[in-house]
Parts: sequence; C-alpha cells; structure tokens
Amino acid sequence: INRAVELINKKIMETKEELIGIHPETKNKIIKKKGIKGRSDYISYNKKNYSLKDSIGKYVVLYFYPKDSTPGCTTQACDFRDNMNRLSGAGYVVLGVSKDSGKSHDNFIQNQELNFPLLMDEDLTIHHAFGAWREKQNYGRTYMGCSRSTFVINADGVLSFARYNVKAKGHVEMLMRELGING
Repeated sequence: INRAVELINKKIMETKEELIGIHPETKNKIIKKKGIKGRSDYISYNKKNYSLKDSIGKYVVLYFYPKDSTPGCTTQACDFRDNMNRLSGAGYVVLGVSKDSGKSHDNFIQNQELNFPLLMDEDLTIHHAFGAWREKQNYGRTYMGCSRSTFVINADGVLSFARYNVKAKGHVEMLMRELGING
C-alpha cells in the first residue's frame, strides 16, 4: 500500500502544478490550486461543481467504479450509502467517480437512493491522475478499463490510503476497519 501511495503521489507531482502549501514536507499533497491537470472543478450528476481543493480540512474517500447500475457497482454504492452515518460521523466525505454521463448518474442515484455525490469523469482525467484507468483482462481478452479503486485524502490534502482492484462486496467494511471507524 505504501508503494502504491508513493507511486500515485509521484505521478501527481509530475503534473508540475502548483500545490496548496509551500512547506517542503507537503510534497505529497494532491490537492492543487488548479486541481488535477489544470481542472479545478468536477461536475456531479446534479451539475454541482466539486473541487478537491475545497476539501482541505475534510477527509475524502474517493472511490472509482466501472459502471452505474451494474450489480457489483450497485452493491458497492449501496454499501457506502448504508454506512454513510458512520463515515460522516467520523468526518469523511464520500465521492464516487466513473466515466458515466450525468443522466446515468442521476438514474443511479435516484434508483438506489444514494446519499453522496457521483462525479462525472467522461474524459478520464481523474481516472488517469489516480491510476484507476488500467489494463484489465477478462476471458483472455486484454483491454483498458476502470480498476475498482479507493483512495483516502486526509484533511491536509495528503493521500493516506490507496487500494486497487477491490472487491465490491465487503469493501466498505474493510475500508472502515482500516480507517479505525467502529460500528
């Protein structure tokens, strides 16, 4: 996990964008004045803008999932929904990310009664910045796709947790254990 965090921080640092904070120990901050690759805002299903820089002072769970309304993604999203009181009670904000459209997100949120924002990343900017768009294999076929991944950004904007290829079922419970959030 530490190696994954190092690699992500290195990749993000390579974007050469100005970081919030100038202290030498803040080199692994991922929240920048201009966002990821110059993009400052990310649009959610309801057209509300979200900016990671606005999350400074909050803990953010940023999770990537392949496709709205599919069985595994529905399981994972509903698991976050059902545990939102515990997560928010511990100071965490949850943001889901996929390449689906706003209309798809809107339907998914309405049908599953989700209580957190889903960000649209149709151009895969956020996926690439976090390394969540990667080579996958299925039935001997190799292709590029979303790796179900979760990241936690602490209140200082520092990436503190990274996990790739997570299982949809049981992932939220495992994440809360890792974060020390008790029932």
